[in-house]
Amino acid sequence: MIYQLITGLIQKALEVDLIEAADQIYVRNQIISLLGLETFPDEEVQPTNDIIPNLVEKITLYAAQHGIIEDIFDDKEILAANIMNCTVPRPSVVNAVFNQKYQESPVAATDYFYNLSKNNNYIQINRIAKNISYKVETAYGLMDITINLSKPEKDPVQIKRERELKQTLHYPKCLLCKENEGYSGRIGHPARANHRIIHVPLAGQNWFLQYSPYVYYNEHCIVFSEEHRDMKIDRDAFERLLGFVDKFPHYFVGSNADLPIVGGSILSHDHYQGGCYEFGMTRAEDSFTFDLKGYPEIKASILKWPMSVIRLRSTKINSLLDAGDYILQTWKGYSDDLADVIAFTGETPHNTITPIARMRDGSFELDLVLRNNRTTDEHPLGIFHPHADVHHIKKENIGLIEVMGLAVLPPRLLDELADIRKFLLGESVHVAEYHQEWADQIKAGYGTLSDSEQAEVILREELGKKFVKVLQDAGVLKEREAFERFINKLNK
Repeated sequence: MIYQLITGLIQKALEVDLIEAADQIYVRNQIISLLGLETFPDEEVQPTNDIIPNLVEKITLYAAQHGIIEDIFDDKEILAANIMNCTVPRPSVVNAVFNQKYQESPVAATDYFYNLSKNNNYIQINRIAKNISYKVETAYGLMDITINLSKPEKDPVQIKRERELKQTLHYPKCLLCKENEGYSGRIGHPARANHRIIHVPLAGQNWFLQYSPYVYYNEHCIVFSEEHRDMKIDRDAFERLLGFVDKFPHYFVGSNADLPIVGGSILSHDHYQGGCYEFGMTRAEDSFTFDLKGYPEIKASILKWPMSVIRLRSTKINSLLDAGDYILQTWKGYSDDLADVIAFTGETPHNTITPIARMRDGSFELDLVLRNNRTTDEHPLGIFHPHADVHHIKKENIGLIEVMGLAVLPPRLLDELADIRKFLLGESVHVAEYHQEWADQIKAGYGTLSDSEQAEVILREELGKKFVKVLQDAGVLKEREAFERFINKLNK
């Protein structure tokens, strides 16, 4: 069976252009070496017909069952990545092909790299397929809802090994460092043997492009600095974002904020996220427009969106850079007691921006999402953070992806929402205590339902409303008057 699996994997690698016919014996020998095999049958072996992720999973299962590796998560991940690395070109070749494709078009280049990252099993297609994803109509247009089920559960043995291991290694420094390319991995650090990155210079610095192993949307990519340094939102960041969409006009790119609470999960390495996807915020209409004094070539507006977004449009990058930096610097020092906005507590800053760049109809767009991370006794997790009444749905930081209208919700909700659906249908079921008030409110509004599909539709709509409330909580300037006070400050 193992020889059929190996032959099947090589056959699939041929079909998706990971390897060429002349590579077959070489790849086979590399794989059998990883599995501790010393021979291969002389007679013709019939390949197992399956997709690459399934074939790799079956081969790693064989290895665990035969004592080649321990039957724990990290060991299986390391072997799987090393098996696929046998089929992936070296970084120099990948970059050369990418640059050659780029001469055809930026789309051809990213198509090549995205397909390579899927076919070599770096992008975890099988696991991503487990996610529950759908769109919900809201007062702000369509929002994306995703219940994240793609991250595999670690078994007790794996957890025990991680606890016992003394974390003395600091290589690579973090999950985003370029040194992850080709790294086999270890206990507590993911396997990256089949990982490849593309060199994309931005504003005179070395930056790199990769795809997320667990994509949340089409071509979900990460753009990261060669230098391991803290996230920072400044004029240089705006220049790199706009420079990236100038190189890849079919992609958007944005950055998490650079302060705790309102920032993303990794603030220790300067990086952005992008991709080929239209979020709800991208489609958002202008709530109102305004003139930005000193920048007549800039079209400025406030978006109709639950968070506080200024959209700048221009055909000239330098004009956008100047205007964006001016707004950022003004916002960083701006306080408005009426809006609960205070710029500093002592020396500690509270104001920053989540920026997003894109090309549209021949013009550059720069969205500046105003953020503030101040906390109070009433809101210890943040005044402009999901409040306690929505923590049963979303308690985590509101990062770039959520800002744009894609809810990434915890896996616990899969079973919990199923229980609420049964409750709406009048079944006897235990609803989690923190959901009970919400479930009662839905039932009071719709009565006891008799149709399971109708209950599902209603529950999804109500979940969409909760997500909107999450974003509204994170919005800093909640009324037009508050925006106008800030605009007046800008135009003094």
